Amino acid sequence: MPADLATLTADDFEPRLQEEFRIATPNGDIVLKLVAVNRLGRAKRAGGAFSLLFLSPHGPFLAQAMHPMAHPTLGTLDIFIVPLGPTDDGNSYEAVFA
Repeated sequence: MPADLATLTADDFEPRLQEEFRIATPNGDIVLKLVAVNRLGRAKRAGGAFSLLFLSPHGPFLAQAMHPMAHPTLGTLDIFIVPLGPTDDGNSYEAVFA
C-alpha cells in the first residue's frame, strides 16, 4: 500500500538515500536516485519542511510536473519535481515539501 504523502517527513526519506525511484514513461522507465534530503525548517507539515534531491542519467529532462514515482518500500507517490539542470553525474531534480 502506498504511503500517505501528506504525512511523510524527512525521517521517512533519509533511510532511502541512494535508493531508486522509477517513473514510467511511454519510452520506458526513468530511474531517479535519491541523493539528498535537506531539512528546511519549520512548517505546518508535521516534522517541518524538507526537500529531496534526485539524480537521473543524462538524457532528456522530465518536465516540471507531478510524476508518479514508484519505490519498493514507499509504494507509488505522486511527487511534484522541478528540473534543476545537468550535473557531471546526470540530470538533477528537486521536490519541496512545506
